[in-house]
Amino acid sequence: MGLIKSFFSQCARPEGALGRVMLSFMNYTHAPLTNWGLKLVDVQDEWTILDVGCGGGSTIRRLLKRSQDVKVYGIDISEESVAKAKKVNASVLDKQVFIVQGSAEKLPYENDKFDLVTAIETVYFWPNLPDCLQEVRRVLKQGGQFAILVEVVDSDSKWINVVEGMTAYSPEDLKKLLDDAGFIQTEIHRKKPTYATIIGINA
Repeated sequence: MGLIKSFFSQCARPEGALGRVMLSFMNYTHAPLTNWGLKLVDVQDEWTILDVGCGGGSTIRRLLKRSQDVKVYGIDISEESVAKAKKVNASVLDKQVFIVQGSAEKLPYENDKFDLVTAIETVYFWPNLPDCLQEVRRVLKQGGQFAILVEVVDSDSKWINVVEGMTAYSPEDLKKLLDDAGFIQTEIHRKKPTYATIIGINA
């Protein structure tokens, strides 16, 4: 159990050799949720997109394939994640893809920059979630979309005891948080067993 817990403690902020293994693991295991959830967003050509908590960079790569002339920005609190995401997207780095280290609490981007912001399997670890949501609104254009994809949707989930620093939110909790933050037309989409995508529009 100790080794398993050590491994999954890397979810929040992958570091070192174990963190690199976790990033490859996440790129693989998050794929079904990501592929399903991103289909719910009608990505347009020439959009500018931000993936917050970009992890190993596979979501960035998927977003690039969704439209023509899209620019995708990625940010992650983990140095290992940034390095992995850059490696995965090396052929388009600093041309179509721009990746930096940083926090959801203070996004290093100007106001009204993005058409879409995604957060995949990451809001569990965001500190001061209401403040982070205001940051997302700040960098989103009016009418821009915010898509949260989650798989752990129950506070009784086994993952809460395995992954340090993790907070589970139900889709209804997340919808309320988005509504309270000022997002509109917020929708919950579900897929069994526990996949959920919550999408809100910046008013």
